[in-house]
Amino acid sequence: MGADDAVVAVLAAKFAEYRPHADERRWRVYLGSEARAHAALYDCPLSAAVSVVAAAAGVSRSTVAAGAGELAVGAEPLRGRQRRPGAGRPKADGAQPGLSQALDGVLEDGTCGDPMREIAWTTLSLRGISRRLRAEGFEAGKDAVSRMMRARGYSLQGMSRVLEGKQHPDRDRQFRHVNAMIAWFREHGLPVISVDGKKKEQLGPFRRDGASWRPAGDPVQVRDHDFPDEELGKITPYGVYDIAANRGFVSVGTSHDTGAFAVNAIRLWWQEEGQFRYPGAGRLLITCDAGGSNGHRCRLWKNELAAFAAGAGLKISVCHFPPGTSKWNKIEHRMFCHITRTWKARPLMTAADAVAGITATVTAGGLKCRAVLDDRDYPGGIKISDRQMRYLERHVIIRHGPHPDWNYTTRPAPAPDPDPGPAGPGPALITALAALAGLPGPDGTLPAQLTLEWNAAREHHLTLERGGTRRHAGGGYRKLSPEAILVAAACRIRPGMTWALLARLLGVHESSISVPAGWATPVLEKHGITAPPGKPRITTPAQLLEHAAAAGITLTLSPPQPGTPPQTTAPEDHDTPETAD
Repeated sequence: MGADDAVVAVLAAKFAEYRPHADERRWRVYLGSEARAHAALYDCPLSAAVSVVAAAAGVSRSTVAAGAGELAVGAEPLRGRQRRPGAGRPKADGAQPGLSQALDGVLEDGTCGDPMREIAWTTLSLRGISRRLRAEGFEAGKDAVSRMMRARGYSLQGMSRVLEGKQHPDRDRQFRHVNAMIAWFREHGLPVISVDGKKKEQLGPFRRDGASWRPAGDPVQVRDHDFPDEELGKITPYGVYDIAANRGFVSVGTSHDTGAFAVNAIRLWWQEEGQFRYPGAGRLLITCDAGGSNGHRCRLWKNELAAFAAGAGLKISVCHFPPGTSKWNKIEHRMFCHITRTWKARPLMTAADAVAGITATVTAGGLKCRAVLDDRDYPGGIKISDRQMRYLERHVIIRHGPHPDWNYTTRPAPAPDPDPGPAGPGPALITALAALAGLPGPDGTLPAQLTLEWNAAREHHLTLERGGTRRHAGGGYRKLSPEAILVAAACRIRPGMTWALLARLLGVHESSISVPAGWATPVLEKHGITAPPGKPRITTPAQLLEHAAAAGITLTLSPPQPGTPPQTTAPEDHDTPETAD
């Protein structure tokens, strides 16, 4: 270290000790005194001494030079001031006449808010306003613009989500009804729960809002983009909040958010907590939103509630909040907000991390939460038939309240099994019809090659119709198997059976067999299945039974009914065939 460096080091140590005890003027004058002393001691120019002192104190040369100048001219001490009167740059609006009026003109077009109130705001940025003023011949930086705008009552304003959409006319009455129901249930010691599904969360190293205390320079490292990762998957939390006990329960699902998943979350809460907290309770009140998996129009929700009520022996009353009022659902501001706080700045790497975070959620008000993982599959698109809903409405669901669509009670009545839909044809009937059309393979079944070729022909036809490849799985004619369709097409070609008769035998609508069987005709013709000369025309079951008997084929047209023998023909009794309905 050279001589100048050693001097700078000594001065820096001395200045560091003195600086906290001096105000701005004393500090400036002291540095000037040191610079004058340094110039005299080392017989160097004052400017060089100013540079040395400025480097040691970590200030600008102008500050040291100003202090030395004040000492040189014998300036009097300034009582109660740090700077000389008149020092500093003049304000932009004071130095430029007309700037204030120009600023008012610029703000006029972009000003929002209520002119009768003291607070206003503008959609223009500070730099944008400064550029416009510069175009009009004025110089005002963004800081000067900000100062002048605040003096005029402007401020930075965020958006406030307080405006509501269209309100339902029964909204107020429904809120009063919900409050009255909650009060009645709590008065009688019965459970009241608020339920809802939390938004889906992406698993993996993804950023989450918020901040957490960690060692300096050691932030949690996550991905720089939040693109979904199908391999890592998502979770669907569904919460149950016990209003009286101030306890939360969350079922963390890994499948779809369906009515079945929602009801199963309530079922898990009842089995693991509710029935022990409310022993002997025969009723349960559920408050929830009007949409989503627990929506008032969701058939699967009502069907699953009926099954839960029957299994638990509970009368389950449901009160939906009016549309657009989900923020009033107690689970939102008493449980979900605290779970979000627990998860902040913490990536959910696995479903187990999400469960652990929910379980760790507690509040000073006494809230405690519990979470379980529900990894069962809940397929989407499940339809509840009209027949099932009619049964539920007649025998299980009781509607009440000011708006019956939003208020109903599910009685613990046994519900029938869901409507299985039309029964498909039995294998014996398909085998007999295949034999009648001359289709059986070596082992008495339809050759697999025919099925493969029919599927290819069907996909080719559908691709031409839609103008491209299939976008979604499913759809199409799925009431009959490909084997049944091929057999029906062969029966149309050789024995001459009508589509109406085939549809009656196979238990489907006529169009459900005629359209797909039409695609099978070219496939069958390639394998020699063509119409014989003098092809018969079979239009009734009686004619079909007679034709089968003549060919020596046993054919059962309908399942046997109690007390009625099946309508069957055998080779030995084909002279007296039965007639099927």
